[in-house]
Amino acid sequence: MTDPIADMLTRIRNASAVKKKQVYVPFSKIKLEILKILKSEGFISSFNEIKPGSNDQKFGGLEVDLRYEDGSSAITSIKKISKPGRRIYATSDNLPKVLNNLGIAILSTSQGIMTNKKAKKLGLGGEIICEIY
Repeated sequence: MTDPIADMLTRIRNASAVKKKQVYVPFSKIKLEILKILKSEGFISSFNEIKPGSNDQKFGGLEVDLRYEDGSSAITSIKKISKPGRRIYATSDNLPKVLNNLGIAILSTSQGIMTNKKAKKLGLGGEIICEIY
């Protein structure tokens, strides 16, 4: 697999399209940070870290509880921006506005993974990972 973050976003997108309550994602630290942002922004209900060896799991993972409002998913669109073949960077002046600031962009900055709104406040730029609304 060349892009594990895109795999996670696709799993979430597909699970929300068929109204699943939970989705399993293989563990990595960057995925954990992205899920923390999604939870704090209200796009997912919660997530649990699954330790290796528990629940017949050979490897560790993350179990994501998707959030629905009145039968529709809280995530309307989730799109990977920066890809392995084409990295997209933005300076603090050129941070993207997602859906006129109703959505968020997740960035990888020198101070960690954060939303475009927080990066704007801190005056940071970085690699744009994805956009969600």
